[in-house]
Amino acid sequence: MNRRMSSRSVSLTSTFLLLAAGGTAACSSNKYHDEGFYCADENGVIVDEDFCDDHNGAYHGGGGYYIYHSPNYRSGYRVGQKLPSGGSRFAYNDSAARSSYGLPSTGRVGNGTVKTGVVGKGGSGGHGSSGHGSSGG
Repeated sequence: MNRRMSSRSVSLTSTFLLLAAGGTAACSSNKYHDEGFYCADENGVIVDEDFCDDHNGAYHGGGGYYIYHSPNYRSGYRVGQKLPSGGSRFAYNDSAARSSYGLPSTGRVGNGTVKTGVVGKGGSGGHGSSGHGSSGG
């Protein structure tokens, strides 16, 4: 009977470990992440955030300014710096894209803004955006 109990225990323990491993794997594929945002020109060079303020008519005339974003962007990049490759962008006045990332749909977005808990969006596309390292735009 001891032998039978130990093989049953092993079977239950193995099953439990497999279920626990599956649960851990599911949790580690977290769809939430932090995303950093910057106002930059078409080349990915950071500009003053006022250029991406669609409430401030004095700064944006012909466009050419975008809100770049990536989970790899951290706060602290300065005006004039080129953003690291791997990010995506959308037009500064695209209210639907802004809202989908938890940003205000209009107005100013501060350079270096980091939104936590962004769902399922990474730095490689989405919202009709193009990576700033690619041609076209």
